[in-house]
Amino acid sequence: SAPGAAKGSAPALEARPGGPASSLCPGPHFLLPDTNLLLHQIDILEDPVIKNVIVLQTVLQEVRNRSAPVYKRIRDVIQNPEKHFYSFTNEHHRETYIEQKRGESSNDRNDRAIRVAVKWYNEHLKKIEDEEKIQVILLTNDRANKEKALEEGITAYTCEEYIKSLTANPELVDRLACVSDEGKEIEGGKIIFPEHIPLSKLQQGIKSGIYLQGTYRANRENYLEATVWVHGDAEENKEIIVQGLKHLNRAIHEDVVAVELLAKDEWVAPSSVVLQDDGQNEEDIENEEEKENILRTSVNKDVRRPTGRVVGIIKRNWRPYCGMLSKSQIKEARRHLFTPADRRIPRIRIETRQADTLEGQRIIVAIDGWPRNSRYPNGHFVKNLGSAGDKETETEVLLLEHDVPHQAFSQAVLSFLPKMPWSITEEDMKHREDLRHLHVCSVDPPGCTDIDDALHYREIGNGNLEVGVHIADVSHFIRPGNALDEESVKRGTTVYLCEKRIDMVPELLSSNLCSLRSNVDRLAFSCIWEMNHKAEILKTRFTKSIINSKASLTYAEAQMRIDSATMNDDITTSLRGLNKLAKILKKKRIDNGALTLASPEVRFHMDSETHDPIDLQTKELKETNSMVEEFMLLANISVAQKIYDEFPEFALLRKHPAPPPSNYDILVKAAKSKNLEIKTDSAKALAESLDKAESPTFPYLNTLLRILTTRCMMQAVYFCSGMDNDFHHYGLASPIYTHFTSPIRRYADIIVHRLLAVAIGADRTYPELTDKHKLAEMCKNLNYRHKMAQYAQRASVAFHTQLFFKTKGVVNEDAYILFVRKNAIVVLIPKYGLEGTVFFEEKDKPTPKLEFNSEVPSLTVEDTTLHVFDKVKVDIMLDDSNIQHQKMRMVLVEPKV
Repeated sequence: SAPGAAKGSAPALEARPGGPASSLCPGPHFLLPDTNLLLHQIDILEDPVIKNVIVLQTVLQEVRNRSAPVYKRIRDVIQNPEKHFYSFTNEHHRETYIEQKRGESSNDRNDRAIRVAVKWYNEHLKKIEDEEKIQVILLTNDRANKEKALEEGITAYTCEEYIKSLTANPELVDRLACVSDEGKEIEGGKIIFPEHIPLSKLQQGIKSGIYLQGTYRANRENYLEATVWVHGDAEENKEIIVQGLKHLNRAIHEDVVAVELLAKDEWVAPSSVVLQDDGQNEEDIENEEEKENILRTSVNKDVRRPTGRVVGIIKRNWRPYCGMLSKSQIKEARRHLFTPADRRIPRIRIETRQADTLEGQRIIVAIDGWPRNSRYPNGHFVKNLGSAGDKETETEVLLLEHDVPHQAFSQAVLSFLPKMPWSITEEDMKHREDLRHLHVCSVDPPGCTDIDDALHYREIGNGNLEVGVHIADVSHFIRPGNALDEESVKRGTTVYLCEKRIDMVPELLSSNLCSLRSNVDRLAFSCIWEMNHKAEILKTRFTKSIINSKASLTYAEAQMRIDSATMNDDITTSLRGLNKLAKILKKKRIDNGALTLASPEVRFHMDSETHDPIDLQTKELKETNSMVEEFMLLANISVAQKIYDEFPEFALLRKHPAPPPSNYDILVKAAKSKNLEIKTDSAKALAESLDKAESPTFPYLNTLLRILTTRCMMQAVYFCSGMDNDFHHYGLASPIYTHFTSPIRRYADIIVHRLLAVAIGADRTYPELTDKHKLAEMCKNLNYRHKMAQYAQRASVAFHTQLFFKTKGVVNEDAYILFVRKNAIVVLIPKYGLEGTVFFEEKDKPTPKLEFNSEVPSLTVEDTTLHVFDKVKVDIMLDDSNIQHQKMRMVLVEPKV
């Protein structure tokens, strides 16, 4: 609300609202939207053209209950001073508060409250002496509300009427959401879909068990199939298959839906056919029916699973979608189909006058609704991102599609950064140990500017050793609950793309004040052990500290020092000592059953001028990588134990569940086909059998087995100790684990720092830190952000791989078969760390005779049998026939089939 406005009083509006010229109301005016208008037309309200809007408390409360994302967006708009949006607490104001009448629905009561507020404003504005009368206009798309308003003498327009009256801004019309009155369908056309059951009935049905509630997951490969993951603890029917257009009934990926199970004899199996929606127009329903028959005939009777149909929507989880316009073939047409980049999202029908300029561009579209008589949902154009295939545009698409927050940090966030020039004060020194005399150094990849961690090593008087891990003290700078903290927790993690880093915290911290660079004083959080020469821990202590690193080295530089015959300075001696201990620690860990799994990570060398990838290198790991890693793992385990001992109910920990035994089937069968035995009853048995699985004639086999093992694993996740009882970390073979060592780039570590600081009396606590339900919620968000960051990284590598091959034509390389499918093989090309699929059924080509054997894992194509791990030769090329879904195409060259 406006400055100086007392609680319950109306905000001070500015004397003369200046807004865009409207042909309907030429005089100065304020707009007052009702709830539905705000919910559906937020894109319009966010547009810089729209100013001078009054948002009522009645409206805000209802929006908050109905859509968290829209609520957040409108709050941001209200806080932007250039927009002149005012919030009015009409429910706490003597003259605008109203009671609900007997028999009046709360919806009608709220509509009436909105009309009362508009009338009250207009009465007040009449009293102002001015040549021109200022008025408040009600914007509503609700027919009944608009009619009542007009009867009561209020000026009211629909959003469309008002926007079309802004003659100077015709581009706004494209951003209008097309909303029909529920129940009254837009235009004629035959009904395709069954009706959705209303929410109140759905909730009763879920209570009584007629319907099941779950999250709808569309299938990337097959647009006529989806699965619904049922909420709750039900072991049976966890996953329900939904097949066919009518059964999918207008649900969209990630919606929360209600499903009804079909009779057992109607259950189906998940299909193994690939079906893409290539229908060109609305009338293609016959084509759909034909495809649904293909689905039914490909069902294998023994593997039927619970199958159902969507009967209603509990909560829509729509977001703005990136993609491209498929321009209508009809001349002068205004309605076009939009094809999202994400294949799980259906096409969306939009109206736009600028189809010609949008062709070949990546654009964002929002969904407005999906009437029963429309083959596709309706939506509206939001924004043009730029030309498809362009590096900046594609990076933006990639970030948006993986929901990675990447806008520049706002002023509000930056205002909580320390003022420069910054130095360590007397106050800072009070609760810290001064460790500037120690020979601390950091070891990182080349070009690293966000240095989280540093190490020291020295011999102490009693013949033992002291080793310290020093981590940037980020929680000193980021205080709980301020805007900087909220932004960091929302981002959750730094995202590393091929040539861009999306920081979790502003650069002043990430690359400067919290980066443990050499020869500057820095604040740290230190974990210091006393060890004997066998790397056994005798004592552990934690302290906030101040350090001054003597050297920031790359892995290669550190390795060179360790191996050098002539260098014997303090840092080099320390590195040798650390390396010796690390080898012992690693051996202990591996003897305990920790897994070392290969992943062919690829890095691109960029051309310094054009930033195009020139060649790929597969990352090689040096001993020093492993040295740093051992001490980081040790620090994480020590800290996990400490915060759990201190706070058994609300320690933030990280666990890695053991995979269910069936996950390993593919690995065991594949190894068996090469006469090797892989044991999977424990991590230790697995690690040992992987070590033994060597083939003198086929050295790469062991790496392939480890890559395949990685695919069998579960995801590691953050959790709150008071909400879980399985803490074990399978991959590290550790009973307890957390993340402490990277607070610049992971938010979980900041919480762990805060918990540890409270545990050692170095900082004070705050309510959210000791609320296990809040922590569990936070873990859920952090796990989501980490997963998305991982996917975004992979997508970035895939895009840069495509750029790399764009100029190469056809490349012929050695490959190994990782998986066999019914009509394809998945291969790995070690030289590029690249994985791809070779299909044996291609459009417009006769399909070869295919025989799939899941026991051996093999696929016979005509007379050639291909096994998992076979070495083959493939041609690799970029297939850019579909500009939106460019992909690497692979063709088998040897053996000839």
